[in-house]
Amino acid sequence: MIELNRDVLHFSFPEIHPQARLTIELIKTLRVPDDGKKYPLPAGLGRFPLRHVDDYAARVHQDWLVQGGVMLPIYQSEALWLSFKSDFIVDQAPYPFAVRVLTGKVDAITGEEYEPGLCSTPQNYLVSPGQPWLDGYCVGKGVVRQFVAASVGDGYTAEEQITGLGQYGGIQIIVYPMKRDVFERRFPREIRRTKRCSAPVFMHRTRQADVGMGVAPGGTINQEIYEDEFDLNDWDQDNSSRCYVHMLDSICWKHVTGEAVPSKPITSKQYEKSGIPWFDYYGGDAEALDSQTPLEQLLSLGTLMKSWSGEKIPDNKSIEVNNVKVLGTKPRKKGQVREGIF
Repeated sequence: MIELNRDVLHFSFPEIHPQARLTIELIKTLRVPDDGKKYPLPAGLGRFPLRHVDDYAARVHQDWLVQGGVMLPIYQSEALWLSFKSDFIVDQAPYPFAVRVLTGKVDAITGEEYEPGLCSTPQNYLVSPGQPWLDGYCVGKGVVRQFVAASVGDGYTAEEQITGLGQYGGIQIIVYPMKRDVFERRFPREIRRTKRCSAPVFMHRTRQADVGMGVAPGGTINQEIYEDEFDLNDWDQDNSSRCYVHMLDSICWKHVTGEAVPSKPITSKQYEKSGIPWFDYYGGDAEALDSQTPLEQLLSLGTLMKSWSGEKIPDNKSIEVNNVKVLGTKPRKKGQVREGIF
C-alpha cells in the first residue's frame, strides 16, 4: 500500500509485518555545476509538492491515469534527490527494503531498461537502511551524475540517450520488503536486547499534459551506492509496491492544478552567499558498487546542449566548496583510533 501524506510517500506492507514501512521524499536541491569537477552532496532545500494524478483526471494525459501515482512541479534544469527512511522496530532494527529507482523506465543504478524483479549481477537496487539518499545516476564507483529535469523529446534525458525514445519520462519507484521470516531470523529480539548491535542512524541533510518532464544527467557528485549485504532471496519479490512520479514544468503545473507556480530554484551564487553547507557521507564499512554500466557513457545535459545547439546551461559557473559537513562514519584503517568531536 502507498499513501501520500504531507508530500511524503509512505510504502507499507502490513501483510508482511505491521511495522514494515518505508518513507520516500523527493527533495529540491542546488544543481551542481556541470564543469567536470566532483562536488560533495548539496543540501536539501525542501520537499517537492506531490499531488495525486487521479485528482486531476480531466487535465492530465490518459496514459498518466493508467500509470497512476503522483506528480510534482519542476523547472527545466532543476535538480532533485530522493531520501529513504525505514521505520525502526523496537528492540530489533529498521525494517529493510530493496528499492529500485528508474527514470523513464531506465534503471538509475545499472542503466538497463526496465525488466521486472531484482537482480544481483549487476545489482539493480539500493537497500534501506544503509542507503539514505540517491542523488543521481551511478556512473562509477563512488560517483553519480545528478538528477536534473529536462523536457522529454529534446534528446537530453537518460531515457532518450539509452533507448533512443522518449516514451515515459518521470521517475518510477519500486519497493520490495524483506521477508518476515528472514527479518526475524536476522534481527531476533532476544539477541538485540543483549548485544551492542544497533543499526546505523542517519541524519537528514535538511529537511491535459503530455509526457511531461524527464530526468537528464547533470554534474558529478561524490556518492557511493552500497552493495547489498543480504541475500537476493531475502527480499519478498511477490509483494512489492510501485509508484510512478510524473513531472510537470511550472507552467503546466499551474494549468493542471490551479496552484501557484513554485518558487524558482536557488542559484549557486545564492547558495554560496547564504552559507548553506555541503555534505560528505560515509557508510562505514559498507562496500560501494563498482559501476560498469551503460550509465558511464551518458553525456551530461550541459555537454549535449553545447554540442547540439551551442547553448550554455544557465548558472553553470564553478563553485568554491568550503563549508563541508561529514555525516556517517568514515571507514578506519586497521588499528586506527578514530578521533571524534572533542
